[in-house]
Amino acid sequence: MSNYPSEPEFEQAVNEITSTLAPFLAKHPEYERALEVAKIPERVIQFRVTWEADDGTVRVNRGYRVQFNSALGPYKGGLRLHPSVNLSILKFLGFEQTFKNALTGQV
Repeated sequence: MSNYPSEPEFEQAVNEITSTLAPFLAKHPEYERALEVAKIPERVIQFRVTWEADDGTVRVNRGYRVQFNSALGPYKGGLRLHPSVNLSILKFLGFEQTFKNALTGQV
């Protein structure tokens, strides 16, 4: 059964990282809890963006800021402006970025 049924992109990222780390976690089970903690963002901010289109109509879009881990310094992330972007995609990107930054030493 899925742990994130409404967030397929995020679930995919979690499953990929979990399977990649499985051999390490088998040898070092004391780190399993750390992965469980890493799966949950420190903060998710949802907001609305109201704007006026070129034709004069007022539009409202939803915005998100997903912040996973500030242990190595300030949060890092990009900006996505597209109608198909949703919370699952942004959690996916943030989760993977956390591991990328940790492995490459980027802060």
